Amino acid sequence: MTPAARIAAAIELLATIESESRPADQVASLFFKIRRYIGAKDRRAVADTVWRILRRKARIDWWLERVDHPAEPRARVLANLALDGGVPEPGLFQGPHSAPPPGREERRMMESLQGVDIFHRDMPAWVRGEFPEWLTPRLDALWGEDLPRQVGAMRDEAPLDLRVNTVKATVPQAVAALAAEQVAATPTALSPLGLRLTVRAPMVQLQAWRTGMVEIQDEGSQLVALLADARPGQAVCDYCAGAGGKTLALAASMRNKGRLVTCDVAGWRVDKAQERLRRAGIHNVTRRVISGETDKWIKRSAGSFDRVLVDAPCTGTGTWRRNPDGKWSLRETDLLELVESQRVILSSAARLVKAGGRLIYATCSVLREENEAQVDTFLTAHPDFRVVPVPGLWPELVGTPCPVDGPYLRLSPYSHATDGFFAAILERSGGEIATEA
Repeated sequence: MTPAARIAAAIELLATIESESRPADQVASLFFKIRRYIGAKDRRAVADTVWRILRRKARIDWWLERVDHPAEPRARVLANLALDGGVPEPGLFQGPHSAPPPGREERRMMESLQGVDIFHRDMPAWVRGEFPEWLTPRLDALWGEDLPRQVGAMRDEAPLDLRVNTVKATVPQAVAALAAEQVAATPTALSPLGLRLTVRAPMVQLQAWRTGMVEIQDEGSQLVALLADARPGQAVCDYCAGAGGKTLALAASMRNKGRLVTCDVAGWRVDKAQERLRRAGIHNVTRRVISGETDKWIKRSAGSFDRVLVDAPCTGTGTWRRNPDGKWSLRETDLLELVESQRVILSSAARLVKAGGRLIYATCSVLREENEAQVDTFLTAHPDFRVVPVPGLWPELVGTPCPVDGPYLRLSPYSHATDGFFAAILERSGGEIATEA
């Protein structure tokens, strides 16, 4: 593709993303699948441009407003070019699949923005930090003076982390297998099973991935699975399993011994995990589609699990590095609805935990309402559960230096170089198990 054709494709892809409710990565996947004439290098270049714009959307829009130019996909792409120092010559916009050359107003806008610092002292915190304005008081209360650094790290692109599947390999064996395919990987600082790639690689083409030796999983997510302490021979439930990333990690910890039930309300998500389980060599998993918190299976299974992991639906604020588009569709009403949903889900899942068993509540959110406040609400309503502090579990279950000194696992991109994760370990005391929510 010519540079002009790449610009045109970036404008079209960005417009498609902004017009649809699906995640940007899903939209991009279908976009490139339909346009098979776009080669691998061009796909990467176009995607890099679009994701760069998504990561700086608030700042680009702020500058467009400052120079009195409407903010829309084409303007954002052209403004992005100008802010990076370039004002293309009219002759660039020629050839097949080319975008129309900038008009008079667009050229004026681009010349005004050419090479200026994308940060400006007059920008409010939410624009500089690239997050929805309504979250300002919440994030300010959470991080205070550290806010600029914390949200700054959340703007950056996330590294690619892998979890070594101990059913099939050791960490040194996985490192060697990747090296044999010219992929350099270094052990992660916190997860003893994690590898971080120094340069991104096409994972689906690598034998180490195709044979199930490694799985893509953020280091923070790996730590949540390790703290679940799923052991061989236990009965374990992954209550909100989704596509099964943590299910795979739990199964590996169990060494394929015991009963692992993976649940979700969406059958297609449960089915999608099957191929991942097969590739990883996992065979102790039972997949179950549940109708919701009142599903009869939950009542029949009350008090029968040693471990229940609730990776609850959440705002995903901890994953903005990977999903920068998601932040701009998030509304305060979404947060309020999610908090109520989390409360119901957590209360329902608690019924499955046997006396002496553990309920692990986790989110990929940094917001207190979804994390500490949610646990406080649960403990008030369920006095038969207590918090098991993470630092006391860490030496045995993880073994690296513990990154937290409070009772919960709370991670952030700036402080720990992981996605933003939260986890609370809640243990049930003895006594009669309630069968109703």
